[in-house]
Amino acid sequence: MIERRYSKKRDAMLELIRSSRIHPSALWVYQQLKPEFQDLSLGTVYRNLKVLIAEGKLASAGVVHGEERFDGEPSPHPHAVCKRCGRIHDLASPVVDTFAGSCKLSNALTGFVIDSRNTVFYGLCTECEKTTTLGR
Repeated sequence: MIERRYSKKRDAMLELIRSSRIHPSALWVYQQLKPEFQDLSLGTVYRNLKVLIAEGKLASAGVVHGEERFDGEPSPHPHAVCKRCGRIHDLASPVVDTFAGSCKLSNALTGFVIDSRNTVFYGLCTECEKTTTLGR
């Protein structure tokens, strides 16, 4: 692993994302931290987010509405993405643990070694579903 110099900006990004449950984009992180760090650029945010992912401190939650979103919980867990508003919700792992078991069975049958998984469910969140139902 590459030894990196301490970065106050990188630490601020990590803390901001870990304290958020919205799975923010790089642009959101930039907008939140710009008042504190006047010399902050969007490029700096992107570079540091990639470093934090490489170090295992953050995870990518995927691309929603054209923007990569970031997760402060780097351990593998499933997400539900609202196709209308773009909200990302963490799901409890037991929801998809059955799939993990079947992957292990597939490994034994195919010889394919799975080293990670990314499970994403798409649909409408409760709020968007309500507005759809009300509009009927």
